[in-house]
Amino acid sequence: MEIRNIAIIAHVDHGKTTLVDNILHATDVFRDNEDSGELIMDSNDLEKERGITIFSKNAAVSYKGVKINVIDTPGHADFGGEVERVLKMADGVILLVDAFEGPMPQTRFVLQKALALGLQPIVVINKVDKENCRPDEVHDAVFELFFQLDATEEQLDFPTFYGSGKFNWFNTENVQCDDITPLMDGILEHVPPPATAEGDVQMQITSLDFSSFLGRIAVGKVRRGTLSEGMQVSLCKRDGSVQKHKIKELYIFENMGKKRVTEVSAGDICAVVGIEDFNIGETISDLENPEALPIIKIDEPTMNMVFGINNSPFFGKDGKFVTSRHISDRLDKELEKNLALSVEKTESADSFLVYGRGIMHLGVLIETMRREGYELTIGQPQVITKQIDGEKCEPYEVLVVDVPEEFSSKVVNMVTIRKGELLIMESKGDMQHLEFNIPSRGLIGLRSQMLTGTAGNAIMAHRFSEYKPWKGVIPGRQNGVLIAKEKGKATPYSMDKLQDRGRFFIDAGVEVYGGQIIGENSRADDLVVNVCEAKKLTNHRASGADDASKVIVKTEFTLEECMEYIGEDECIEVTPQVIRLRKIQLDAVERKKTQKKLQTS
Repeated sequence: MEIRNIAIIAHVDHGKTTLVDNILHATDVFRDNEDSGELIMDSNDLEKERGITIFSKNAAVSYKGVKINVIDTPGHADFGGEVERVLKMADGVILLVDAFEGPMPQTRFVLQKALALGLQPIVVINKVDKENCRPDEVHDAVFELFFQLDATEEQLDFPTFYGSGKFNWFNTENVQCDDITPLMDGILEHVPPPATAEGDVQMQITSLDFSSFLGRIAVGKVRRGTLSEGMQVSLCKRDGSVQKHKIKELYIFENMGKKRVTEVSAGDICAVVGIEDFNIGETISDLENPEALPIIKIDEPTMNMVFGINNSPFFGKDGKFVTSRHISDRLDKELEKNLALSVEKTESADSFLVYGRGIMHLGVLIETMRREGYELTIGQPQVITKQIDGEKCEPYEVLVVDVPEEFSSKVVNMVTIRKGELLIMESKGDMQHLEFNIPSRGLIGLRSQMLTGTAGNAIMAHRFSEYKPWKGVIPGRQNGVLIAKEKGKATPYSMDKLQDRGRFFIDAGVEVYGGQIIGENSRADDLVVNVCEAKKLTNHRASGADDASKVIVKTEFTLEECMEYIGEDECIEVTPQVIRLRKIQLDAVERKKTQKKLQTS
C-alpha cells in the first residue's frame, strides 16, 4: 500500500484540528449516524477546556487506496518542542494560514523548521468566509515568508488551496466547492511517498505513548528496513551506549486508533512495545550493526520557575502527593516526553528549578500535576540570562498585536513602558497590526493588562527572537497586596469594612492563614489586614435593623494569571482543590526584617 506522511502546522487558532476533523469525515472514519463531535483530536481535558492543541497526535486514513498518516500539531509557541520532534515523521506539511490574519509569529517558527528538514509544503488559506478577509494579500505574504526563510526552488513552487474548515470545503481557487476532495487529491499529488534507503533497520523514536497494560510505547517512522514482532534489535542511547531488546508487539495507526500487525515496512509510522528504558530521539536499529540517527535538537528554554513542596499551614489537606520525592519523580517522568523541559536541583532538597518555553508551557505542566493530586508551591517566573562577549543578555521576543484602531495608542504605550520597540504599524481592514521587539520579561503580566486596556479586543501573539543586551529595570505591578493577619475563617463583617482598601481574591467564609494574599491594595504598599474579625454581640438592641454586609464578588485568577501577577517575595500554593497566593515568608515580622536587609544591602 502506498503511504503519505503529512503534518499540519500553523499559528494557534488558524484551524489545524478542524481540518483534521474534515479529513476524518471525508475518508469515512465515522458512520453517517455517528456523533463524532468537534475538534476530535483534542481529546485531553485541558485541550477541551482551553480550546487549543497542546500535544501532537497521529491519525491514519485511507483515501483512493493510499494510506495517509496525519499528524496534528500544537499552534502555540510555548509548545514548539512538540512540533520540532514530530516533523521528523513527516514527508510533507500542510501550512494553514488565516485569510484575515495572514502569517503570524508561530507560522514563521513552524515553517522555518519544516523547510530546514526539506519537507514539501502545501499552503492552505483557511477562513475565506470571514469578513474583511484578504486571501490574495495573504498568499503574497506567505510567498514573501518562504523567500525570507531561504526556501528552495521546489519549496517556493508550493500549491495553494483556498477554503473554509468550518463549512468543509477547500479548492484550488477561491471558489466554493462541495467538499475537501481537491485538497485530498492535492495531498496525493504533491506530497512525495516516504524516501526509503537500502540497509539495516533503523527507526528514530519521536514520540512516546503509554498503556496501563503494555507500559511505555515507542512511536516513530521506520527509516529503512522492516521491523517485525519478536525481532531482536539494538537501542542506540543518547550517551552512545547500545542496549539489546526484543520487540514484543507492533502497531500501526489506523483511523483514530492502532492496529496490531506482524511487521512494518520502511516509510510507515508505527508504535513498538517491548523496548524498555528508552528516551525520545534515540534510535532502534539492527542487532548486529547498530547505527544511530542524529539526536533531535530542540530550541533552548527561555524561562524558569522554582517548584517546591507545599509548606503552608494547610499542607496535605487536599493532595495525595506532597513530598519532595513525589515531585521529583513526577518531574523526571515529564522529562521523558517533554523535550523542551529541563530540571535542575537547587541548594534546598525541597525545591527544583524547572526550565520551560514560556508561562503557558509551565502552566500546563502545573495544572496537569494539580489534577493528578500533587500539592506544590510555585515561585515567580524568571527569564534565563546569558553572558555573551562579557555582556549580560536576555531573551527578546517578537510581539504581534492586532487591535481596533482606537486602542492602538494605548497598546503602544503599554509595550513601550515595558521596554518594547515598535517595528511595524499597518492597517488590516478595521484593525491595526502592530509588531514590537520586547524583552521576554516585559511580556510577564502584559496580556491581562492589555485585555483590560482594550476592552478584550486585543489579539496577542509572540515568539522567541534572539538574545540581546539587558534592558534594565522593567516596571512590574503597580499595586501592593492585602495580606491576612491570622489563621481563621474570613467573615462578611470584616470584609465589608475593608472593601475600600482594594479588591478581594477570596469569598467570605473561606479559610485563610497568616501571610496569605487575599486581595489587591488600592495603594502601592502591602497592607496586613484582619479578615477574620467577627461582629461582637451585645445585650443592647440596636435602634434600627443592622445593614446587611454587602461584599463585592471576588476577582478570579487562572493559574497563568497568578503566575504573571505575583512579585519576587510571593509564590503560589497549588493544590488539587485550590490555588492560593501567599508571601514566601508568612510571618509579618520576618518579612519586615528581610525587607530592611535588602534595603541596606
